[in-house]
Amino acid sequence: MFDNIKSDLQAALDRDPAAKSKAEIYFTYGGFRALRAYRLAHWLYLRKHTFLARLISARARKKTGIEIHPAAVIGKGVFIDHGVGLVIGETTEIGDNVTIYQGVTLGGTGKDVGKRHPTIKNDVMISAGAKVLGPVTVGEFSKIGAGSVVLKDVPPHSTVVGVPGRVVRMHGEKYNDLDQKLPDPVLEEFGRINKRLGEIEAKLDIHACRYTIAQSLDDNNCAE
Repeated sequence: MFDNIKSDLQAALDRDPAAKSKAEIYFTYGGFRALRAYRLAHWLYLRKHTFLARLISARARKKTGIEIHPAAVIGKGVFIDHGVGLVIGETTEIGDNVTIYQGVTLGGTGKDVGKRHPTIKNDVMISAGAKVLGPVTVGEFSKIGAGSVVLKDVPPHSTVVGVPGRVVRMHGEKYNDLDQKLPDPVLEEFGRINKRLGEIEAKLDIHACRYTIAQSLDDNNCAE
């Protein structure tokens, strides 16, 4: 447990350019405090002290805004940057050297039993607001873009963006088989309305021409 805490402390120092010292991280970083509380809660949880473990987890959530279930399995060298709003579910598994930003959810879909939460392999980065849902696996060295919703397995060395999440890069190369544009529902709705208005205007023009022809058969300026 203490070795993992040391690794988490060093990870924060290495990956956060704003960090000035280990003491600053230890006493002021909410992400590190949440991980430190999780390490103790997980140790107790494995020894069947479940109530005490959940109590520590609840106190850490109240103080840091980060909720980590004590049954989750988290490797060493994990860095939670800011972290407010982060949720890590009960059956989540996180490997070593993973970086997680604020607002991330590693949760379930409500449709699975047993293993209900994601598996995050080593050296993964999950950006702010991303949601990884269900018993999916995110491969090593992959990156999840901000606000993405991941519902399927992600291959190693991939970059995922969008809702739902889609692979746009793999092993540093553009993944050309997919449209990389993010959906804009407002723009799509305006396009649908404009198309419908055009159809209505065309029908009105046809009816107007038919009425004019019926009134004046010698009017050659109106074509049906």
